[in-house]
Amino acid sequence: MFSGMGKTLILLGAALIAAGVIVSFAPRIPFLGRLPGDLFYESKSGNVSFYFPIVTCLVISILLTILLNLFGGGR
Repeated sequence: MFSGMGKTLILLGAALIAAGVIVSFAPRIPFLGRLPGDLFYESKSGNVSFYFPIVTCLVISILLTILLNLFGGGR
């Protein structure tokens, strides 16, 4: 009963560590978040700004899909 839960906790811990490493090194990747097609709007007065990195999200999604299919067994 607890062996499945233990494996799940280990996988969640590994995922959290990986997410922490990615967040730590993401500012050092020069193009991440500044790709053509990412939406940015700033009002003329400068009070309001809106940023939506849609192309960056698509690129990350495609890369993760490829990596998970290669190393995840393609289930």
